[in-house]
Amino acid sequence: MKQILSLIFLTALAGFANAQNQIPMIINQEAHVVQTEEIFIDATPEKVWEVLIHIENWDDWNSRISTPILYGKPEIGSTFTWKTNGSKIKSRIHTLQPTQRLGWTGKTFGATAIHNWYIETSGNGTSVKVEESMEGWIIGLMKKKMNRILADDMPYWLEQLKTESEKNR
Repeated sequence: MKQILSLIFLTALAGFANAQNQIPMIINQEAHVVQTEEIFIDATPEKVWEVLIHIENWDDWNSRISTPILYGKPEIGSTFTWKTNGSKIKSRIHTLQPTQRLGWTGKTFGATAIHNWYIETSGNGTSVKVEESMEGWIIGLMKKKMNRILADDMPYWLEQLKTESEKNR
């Protein structure tokens, strides 16, 4: 009985730690689709964060995104919906560490994804890394095409984030 209670306590503690952003979710390196990209932005991490965290404004600076809607305020557990490449995605924030990390999971028909942003000071600007893994039966069927699409989307998104973050410096 003591072992069962200990297991329940540790499981609850792990869940609490994750909710408090102590255990960030990482992408699945073994998923059908995995991509990572990085860029230097000539702006402060605070400026980059300000652009990235306003989910409801993504379509103002990224033409490949439409109708982003954040339900509530940006915090761990908050949900949002958005469209990209013709798919409506339902997402939930799993990691939020202001000016440093933002991550979410996303679901759409036959697919799930883990998406993470890492922001850190680099010289006189900011280094931004983005990574994503995608899984699901439809992703497995379209693995090569989905890898090509994501390999094109990630640098585009980073370039758009760079342009927006470097405005009015």
